[in-house]
Amino acid sequence: MRELPWKWGSARNAWLGYLIPIAYALPVYIIVWITGLGAFNLSILPKIAQDFGWLNFPAGLTLTLFILLTATLGMVGKTSRALGEEIGWRGFLVPELSKVVGFSGVGIISGLMWAAYHFPVLIFADYNAGTSAWYGLSCFTVMVVADSFILAWLTLRSRSLWPAAILHGSHNLFIQSIFTPLTRDTGPTKYIIDEFGIGLVITITIGAIVVWGKRAEVYAKA
Repeated sequence: MRELPWKWGSARNAWLGYLIPIAYALPVYIIVWITGLGAFNLSILPKIAQDFGWLNFPAGLTLTLFILLTATLGMVGKTSRALGEEIGWRGFLVPELSKVVGFSGVGIISGLMWAAYHFPVLIFADYNAGTSAWYGLSCFTVMVVADSFILAWLTLRSRSLWPAAILHGSHNLFIQSIFTPLTRDTGPTKYIIDEFGIGLVITITIGAIVVWGKRAEVYAKA
């Protein structure tokens, strides 16, 4: 445990961990809201107002406060839960893999292992947004492998597991707690948004290609 990369590292890497999920998720949801592939879900505002005790607040203020509080205080719980996984995935597995395979191998191997770890709950439980099993599983697997390149790049360049834990927590928070709840299904929506739609597959793969092109940074710091 002492040999794991516990050091905090630079604030820049921590901020990258927080902001990268917003960069790859928000465009997907904006396109969905604008094109009618989904709709901005204002119907949840009364429940939010009731849950937080904001019954007399204007709708715009309720929405703003919900996003701000969730995006800040909500990170505490999301990151703490993500840390349980990241100690193993990026804290141990990624640095050890990097000793025997190149960056591409690290991303693919760790990504496939991480995806397979989720397969039982995807196939036999309700961890799915309502798409068919084969579609959701395919999108989820490609998304996770692509995200593993970003997480590996962030971990190896920072020599710390904390940026990955923050990214994992930020990913779960913005997608599961903000963007998806604020999106109403209009038919094709579930096949585009969330972790089981094609939208994040496209944007996160773009992100993976970008960090793959920057892989030299990882070894320059070694």
